[in-house]
Amino acid sequence: MADYLVIVESPAKAKTIERYLGKKYKVKASIGHVIDLPKSQMGIDTENNYKPKYITIRGKGPILQELKSAAKKAKKVFLAADPDREGEAIAYHLAKALNIDTESECRVVFNEITKDAVLESFKHPRPINMHLVDAQQARRILDRLVGYNISPILWRKVKKGLSAGRVQSVALRLIIDRENEIKNFVPEEYWTIEGKFEKDKKQFEAFYFGDGKEKKKLSNQQQVEEILRKIKGSEFEVVNVTKKERKRNPAPAFTTSSLQQEAARKLNFRAKKTMMIAQQLYEGIDIGKDEGTVGLITYMRTDSTRVSDTAKAEAMQYIYDKYGKEYVAGEIQKVKKQSPAAQDAHEAIRPTSVMRTPDQLKDVLTRDQLRLYRLIWDRFVASQMAPAILDTVTVELKNSDCVFRANGSQVKFSGFMKVYIEGTDDQTEEMTKLLPELEVGDKIKSIEINPKQHFTQPPPRYTEARLVKELEELGIGRPSTYAPTIDIIQRRGYVQLENKRFIPTELGEIVHSLMVEFFPEIIDIEFTAKMEADLDKIEEGKVDWIQIIDTFYKEFEKHVKHADEAIEKIEIKDEPAGENCELCGAPMVYKLGKYGKFMACSNFPECRNTKTITKPIGVKCPKCKTGEIVERKSKTKRVFYGCEKYPECDFMSWDKPISRPCPKCNSLLVEKKVKKGVQVQCINCDYVESTQ
Repeated sequence: MADYLVIVESPAKAKTIERYLGKKYKVKASIGHVIDLPKSQMGIDTENNYKPKYITIRGKGPILQELKSAAKKAKKVFLAADPDREGEAIAYHLAKALNIDTESECRVVFNEITKDAVLESFKHPRPINMHLVDAQQARRILDRLVGYNISPILWRKVKKGLSAGRVQSVALRLIIDRENEIKNFVPEEYWTIEGKFEKDKKQFEAFYFGDGKEKKKLSNQQQVEEILRKIKGSEFEVVNVTKKERKRNPAPAFTTSSLQQEAARKLNFRAKKTMMIAQQLYEGIDIGKDEGTVGLITYMRTDSTRVSDTAKAEAMQYIYDKYGKEYVAGEIQKVKKQSPAAQDAHEAIRPTSVMRTPDQLKDVLTRDQLRLYRLIWDRFVASQMAPAILDTVTVELKNSDCVFRANGSQVKFSGFMKVYIEGTDDQTEEMTKLLPELEVGDKIKSIEINPKQHFTQPPPRYTEARLVKELEELGIGRPSTYAPTIDIIQRRGYVQLENKRFIPTELGEIVHSLMVEFFPEIIDIEFTAKMEADLDKIEEGKVDWIQIIDTFYKEFEKHVKHADEAIEKIEIKDEPAGENCELCGAPMVYKLGKYGKFMACSNFPECRNTKTITKPIGVKCPKCKTGEIVERKSKTKRVFYGCEKYPECDFMSWDKPISRPCPKCNSLLVEKKVKKGVQVQCINCDYVESTQ
């Protein structure tokens, strides 16, 4: 029997860590929490300092018994759960269940699952950090008090299966507030005047700026016509040329939030998917050769951009060898042994070794694992590279007292941009516009002057990336909560995604209006942000967790009692679907289920007929020749196209069919999404045409 027992959360981590530690260590997995609050009841004694009632999670009894048995035979037990509040709480509950002294040096943490990091961490075990445990327990109790008090009211007054948590209620508020902004938005008219100019057969664009002293806003057509009247002929004079050198610094290595945002922009990953794949990369992948299973990235739940000295030095050496000295951000440091301080939870998400390039791992990672790893690797390497240097030019052209301005830029030194450029929420790439050589006094001819009318646009609806960014900036939630929060407001049917943007549902609007009226503090952004800050203070040992909970609950309890008495039963009427049931003839209605809306017979429960919602696209099925192709949604909300006669006809396509046939073979044409837009191609032959 091994001398030492190590307990981690994941079986995948257990195998890797056991191999690193050697024969004297036995590593077992708790598979997450083994002790938690009961699901069937509140589990919080509000009359006795909010004492939680912890129980063994259903189904975890045999695992706990196995751990107890192994602990009795071991000389010492080490608790190596994840390096965050959640992990500390898991370690604490295991210590209590296995009769381990929480003040003994039983806790081991590491930020990456590599041999050096794991072995180093076992040289520096520590007691369980009770401040971290208290912070996690306070969050759990707060969420339980809110959820288990408000949710039953919603079940009784609105609909079964609803919930209202602290963070999810604020996320829903943000989406609804944005929708109201859009509804109430009044467009304002404005104009621009674009000029096309030419010098030495090189064309460039310039826009009306003003009279040269200040920028002038054009609000209507009359102002535009007045400016056009002032312009005499087509000759303009260059009156100002400003050249500057601008540095552009790289973005720092990823935090949880920035990783979720960038994966959404560049990889089209949902937050939940990003975290699932990141977990796999962190816990370890079998990369073969001499290394076997190894963790490829550092811990993926973090709000820090700090990078260890070891990782910096390794990256700088790689950049020096690959790109040259001028691309290195600073002086190359000598690689040192990992220090204990580098094993804390506050480091950015980065590759555990920059020497494991994405191209070296393409044969051992799945497509999605490789794409996410490449994103993390590129971002980290770029973060350690020199700034890019851009030459920018601003030119002013004058005719009468009308000044047009042109801006151009050119990359003088690519720096970090050689590896990676940060994305934006609007999916716009930085354009490099080159201007011809221009000097003050040059006479330039305009080819055309085009006035254009515009109207201001409402703020855009939230994408997942925008919502995560907003929550982070407001101080709502923490790295571990973003993905679950977004997931739950969709599963509850409060919001739906349309063109990758969130739209509140009628149910979401109803629940939100009740929260506004009866629980204003729960959806108050400042209140929720302050609560997050208070949890941080508990973690730092600055305040007592019971005091924080008590201050909140005394006022909250009054709101619960008032809401239970004042809220009247709300009937959500079924929306007519516009067709009758083919089984009994009763009208069909729209219902909201686990996977979104569907059609059901209004004569339920006598008639249990249901149908998925389909949308005809005006194309005949190429397989059966008689049915219409309709748009459907899978259980994961992904749009696909199939024959309306399914299951008799099983035609299906992920790409949208179009009505005209292939000019080459007369088969079906489909629109396939590609990086630069949409590409029309034939499903039968090699015919392809591009459209933007």
